[in-house]
Amino acid sequence: MTNNVLEKQPYYTEKYRPQYHFTPERQWMNDPNGMVFYNGEYHLFYQYHPNGTTWGPMHWGHAVSKDLVHWEHLPIGLAPDEHGTIFSGSAVVDWNDTSGFFDGQSGLVAIFTHADTYPDSDRPRQRQSLAFSKDNGRTWIKYEGNPVLQEENIIDFRDPKVFWHRETNQWVMVIAAGQTVRIYTSQNLTSWEFASEFGEGHGSHQGVWECPDLFELTVDGDSNQKKWVLFVSIGNDPKYEEGSRTQYFIGEFDGKTFFNDYKPETTLWIDHGRDNYAGVSWSDVPAEDGRRIYIGWMSNWQYANVTPTKEWRSAMTIPRVLELKKTEEGIRLVQKPVRELQGIRDKKILIQNEVVVPGKNILENVNSNTFEIIAEFEIGTAKEFGFKVCKGANEETIIGFDAENQTLFIDRTNSGEAAFHEAFAGKHECYLLPENNKITLHVFVDQSSVELFGNNGKAVITDLIFPNQENKHLELYVKHEEIKLHSLELYSLKSTWR
Repeated sequence: MTNNVLEKQPYYTEKYRPQYHFTPERQWMNDPNGMVFYNGEYHLFYQYHPNGTTWGPMHWGHAVSKDLVHWEHLPIGLAPDEHGTIFSGSAVVDWNDTSGFFDGQSGLVAIFTHADTYPDSDRPRQRQSLAFSKDNGRTWIKYEGNPVLQEENIIDFRDPKVFWHRETNQWVMVIAAGQTVRIYTSQNLTSWEFASEFGEGHGSHQGVWECPDLFELTVDGDSNQKKWVLFVSIGNDPKYEEGSRTQYFIGEFDGKTFFNDYKPETTLWIDHGRDNYAGVSWSDVPAEDGRRIYIGWMSNWQYANVTPTKEWRSAMTIPRVLELKKTEEGIRLVQKPVRELQGIRDKKILIQNEVVVPGKNILENVNSNTFEIIAEFEIGTAKEFGFKVCKGANEETIIGFDAENQTLFIDRTNSGEAAFHEAFAGKHECYLLPENNKITLHVFVDQSSVELFGNNGKAVITDLIFPNQENKHLELYVKHEEIKLHSLELYSLKSTWR
């Protein structure tokens, strides 16, 4: 894929262009779709509008990677047809040819939402369809029996996530249905039966439910203790300042029904920033790998269509590993950057056992806006501490910990360009309890984004920023007295695109 804009300048160097996050070469992108591992490749499809930089007739864009970090752009995977445009969905490996598409071999099957309107009506219609690939996802054949599932009484009926449930020897689909998730089962991917519905009265209903995912994880790595995790993204409602975001539930699943372990009113968020939406996990990651890996769309429906980029719009988060850990509040989801990101580390700065006081910036000689920091602090007498990144004369983004209130935060109030939407500038925070009187901050900055993992991923904040690209100063700051810095590793990160 080339275009005239890209040919006029070095590849992936436009203003605000991330250097190690996935972005389309050009035009609009939103939700990750069809994420599957097969024959040594991670496939990432995504909602794509090839003819504009705002949301439009949806296609599935496509890229592949061998390491989750370096991506190869491929031609569009699925395009609109007589059944409608191509909304979100998933992909699986049909290892045993249950579908009959592969002449007894294995192959890839995509399950997605066809979106159009009812005949002679403007009422939206969303139906589930299939496509399959016999050549490692390079070309796709749409199933002649499409659509394979529809519910005429449900307007918002989309984003099917399918997986093979070993215990009951069947395919399971979780799909968003307005304000609930519906579960269907199948033996062959083409014929589906309704099994159950979950969600009424549970969690947050501050917007339409979208992009569900359902998977099993061990607790604290103990194979004898497992729980099921259900992701549900929530669309933007102007009444709520957070915009679109993603919640999760923890419970049990018997092949047909999901049972929530927590009280219905309990709401758990996967991210406390504004820019991690519609995230789902990769299917068919090999058992010997053992990880549950996911990625999210790094934007928010409040302002996604108006962010100040020109040639392309939107990025994905860095890929993350999902785990369950026991905490004082109960079992909670933990997110960690995938280890493959360590492969793009470049120059390293190491600082150990330093007492940091106000007015002395031990990072004053660092200039970068594409870097990673891992820092462990022992809370001393400081009331607040952290980092000021992408700092210039009139701009800075603050990544910090408020020791008095035990809150982790990113403050993008003065981070740069923000006039494109009234809801963009602001401070986003969450509760984080120190561990042995220590706080660990793991930070990724990439030109126009900040991803913050507190205490090994127990608290996560993801935010876009749009600073002046010349603002690359970095400050380790302390408010009121001092903090002990046990260790700090700072890595500049190489571009994965050039």
